Amino acid sequence: MAVVGWDVGGAHLKAARAEDDRVVAATQVASPLRFGLDALSAAFADAKPRMGAADCHVITMTGELADTFTSRADGVAQLTATAVRMLAPEPVLVYGGRAGFLTPQAAANHVADVASANWHASAQWVARKQRTALFIDMGSTTTDLVPVIEGVLAARGYTDAERLATDELVYTGLVRSPVMTLAERAPMAGSWSGLVHETFATMADVYRVLGTLPEAADQMATADGRPKTQEASRARLARIVGRDQADAAEADWRSLAHWFAEAQIRLITDAAMRIVSHGELSLSAPVVTAGIGARVIDKVARRLGRPRIGFETLFDTMPGIEARVSQCAPAAALALIGAASTSPRTAPPR
Repeated sequence: MAVVGWDVGGAHLKAARAEDDRVVAATQVASPLRFGLDALSAAFADAKPRMGAADCHVITMTGELADTFTSRADGVAQLTATAVRMLAPEPVLVYGGRAGFLTPQAAANHVADVASANWHASAQWVARKQRTALFIDMGSTTTDLVPVIEGVLAARGYTDAERLATDELVYTGLVRSPVMTLAERAPMAGSWSGLVHETFATMADVYRVLGTLPEAADQMATADGRPKTQEASRARLARIVGRDQADAAEADWRSLAHWFAEAQIRLITDAAMRIVSHGELSLSAPVVTAGIGARVIDKVARRLGRPRIGFETLFDTMPGIEARVSQCAPAAALALIGAASTSPRTAPPR
């Protein structure tokens, strides 16, 4: 049986194909929903031939939060309809997290279950394979933190609002997060500098200056529309502290980038420490890392003093696609979970 999992985000469309309990393909396509649904349709048209024909497609989403839509309910309805149209004539199910798999028609009645439930799919796979762990998935925009204990998701939140309140959702990512969101000040030229509250630079610029941005991770346009080079990234970073690149040496801008990278790590580590402080995770419980920011989460795991396990190692995969499986974690998990599902649910299990 061939099943394709789809993760419809606000900036990217991710897909993974599973055949006979093995992930054989995974891909990510830029699809910024702020430009409307045409971008998503184009992304589906691009990715579908790569995934091939399937017995079933299963979709999850976070893109319903995009300001293209008037509400989350509107977003769930329009994203579901777009997926069904672009994947026709093959059947489509919608992942409702705690509600299970839903028909597209039933999804409208379970907006709170469907909206931004992609984290739930990934964490469910960790629960099946690792049993106990702190799962952390760092994407381009956000970072998910989910405690898993003895095969059960121990998350205290489910919706975005609940997860933001519990630090299980941290709005910082490897690529799209504006640098100005990380702090009120930064060290520059031996003193503290206030930050310009404009989207002059993103974390992609920080990691590009440091030389640690994974290849092909940044699929978005730069903040100023200029090139994706280290020099251009240094110029964008300089504006955050009200300067031009020529005002300091290359080593100074690299030091500033390093400080912002550490500030992001501290933000995620603090969230993880709050979760760990509940005292439910054993001291030996590992951190399962996923996403394009998995290397950053490796550093978080070291700060927590916990072993690290790559999400991709929990799968049987086609050789050479391990990194893509990690980067498309919800889609990969969904493909295999969907393959194991015998029938769609139209209401939460009782």
